[in-house]
Amino acid sequence: MLDQFMEQVAETGPAPLSLLEKAAKVLGAFEGPQPRLSLTEVVRRSGIPRSSAHRILDQLVQLRWLDREGRDYRMGMRMLELGALASHHNRLRRAALPLLHALHEQTGRVVHLSVLDGAEVVFLERIGGSEATTVPSRVGGRMPAYCTAAGKAILAFSDPAAVEHVLAQGLRPRTARTLIRPLALRSELAAVRERGVAHDREESFRGISCVAAPLRGAGRAVAAVSVSSGRGDRDTARLAPAVLACARSVWRELYGPGRPGRAAAPARDLEPAVSAQAMDNMMGWLRFSEWM
Repeated sequence: MLDQFMEQVAETGPAPLSLLEKAAKVLGAFEGPQPRLSLTEVVRRSGIPRSSAHRILDQLVQLRWLDREGRDYRMGMRMLELGALASHHNRLRRAALPLLHALHEQTGRVVHLSVLDGAEVVFLERIGGSEATTVPSRVGGRMPAYCTAAGKAILAFSDPAAVEHVLAQGLRPRTARTLIRPLALRSELAAVRERGVAHDREESFRGISCVAAPLRGAGRAVAAVSVSSGRGDRDTARLAPAVLACARSVWRELYGPGRPGRAAAPARDLEPAVSAQAMDNMMGWLRFSEWM
């Protein structure tokens, strides 16, 4: 039986590559010191048939992942933007991780590190505790910014256009306590600016409260540290000073006490101009995330 199975596998051969796998191979052809490649060189490096490679290259140019100069192709601005952003997020996570663990040990609650992406927050890190199974979150997961403590903490210290973008998407109720009126959300963000921390009072999930503090100096927030609890608003209110202290420590770890104004620039502007090392980081991120 085993011999018959092996014979069938040999006859059928490997499964054909999906479109995404082909696109990943085409992008992988640009990994190396040579910044510009012709169609022939892409075909040779990727192993993708010429007609398919040409079609994929054209689509990647339209999406700004690649640029075309005459008959040659090179990395596009969208690739550079994502590479720099990924590098920034990795640096942020590395700086924050020991302090997040310390906050978890201090509070015994679930701790998150989050960033704003459009109208949503993305969890870069999650450290669980005894309540880990009751808090429905995961690394890489997304939640609407308007009903999360982390989202409100970042929005309160963001460009006004970011708040308008969130409002334009609509404030849909997730629980009976979700803020669904624009005026109510604006008032809440103003209160966050006054007290320095934001609260989620069972606005995202019933039975789950959260408190968050922004990562910022004297300008805009670039991320937020938060603690989630299933023990009610009083519990998270009690933990607010610890969360705020952790966020300030992460900021000092990132930028030091002498750089209070660096948060005024968008996240991608916190990195230096893209270099060869940044390009290496970008390609490593593409392989790690397996987005293709």
